[in-house]
Parts: sequence; structure tokens; C-alpha cells
Amino acid sequence: MAQKAFKIGEVPVGAVIIKNDKIIAKAYNKKEKTNNALCHAEIIAINTACKKLKSWRLNDCEMYVTLEPCPMCAGAILSSRIKKLHVATLDDKYGAVISKYKLLDDNNLNHKTEIQLGECKKESEELLNLFFKNLRISKKN
Repeated sequence: MAQKAFKIGEVPVGAVIIKNDKIIAKAYNKKEKTNNALCHAEIIAINTACKKLKSWRLNDCEMYVTLEPCPMCAGAILSSRIKKLHVATLDDKYGAVISKYKLLDDNNLNHKTEIQLGECKKESEELLNLFFKNLRISKKN
């Protein structure tokens, strides 16, 4: 999914939601393509999963994402009650799960999402680094 985003000039973030070991939703960033700030991979995947399950509760679902979610996406993950979040790599600027903020660990909230870090870390970091390197080069020209 992140590679699809990369190919169309989007920040290469992809998200996949599984339930009972089956993929029920997958998405990639489409902010630039749609001119819509809400079109993050996580939001699109959650929307698709809710439609498929005919429920806003994704209690028994797990999400895999290539980059640590931002505050908006972390809020959507909490709101949809995703059971477990697998994060490939951290986002030191906007990360709202581990790096900058720890929204999923807030004891004031009624839902907890388990977090696992590091799956596909190298591949995700390489793709993100290449994307931003290419972006800096294109801005110079």
C-alpha cells in the first residue's frame, strides 16, 4: 500500500486492517490526489472496514501501518476500538502513539489499543527516506 502511495506522489503510508487473519481493508495516503486533509491511509482503511463489517466497532481487528499515526488517525483508531496497532516506523514530527504523544495510552479513555513496533521497519524507512529525498530534489529544480 505504501508503494502505491509512493508511485502517485503521496507520502508513502499504507494501512491494512485484519480480522480473524483475513484482510478486511487496505488503503494508502490520498491527501494530494483528493485535496482532502482527511485522506490518510488509516482513516480510509477504517472507513472501509466499518462499511464491510457494518459496524463502527472494530473490536477484534488489528491494523498494520507503515508510519506511526498522527493525532487524527490515533483518535480514529481509538474511536473505532481497534484491538492492536502494528507500527513499522516512528514519526518524530507528528507521531501520536509513541514518539510525540501517547494517545493510545491515555488512562482517561475507555479503550486501550495494544501497540507493536518494528515490523517491516527497514522497508518502511527506506521508502519514506527515498520519497522525501526525491521531494527535496524536485523542489530545488
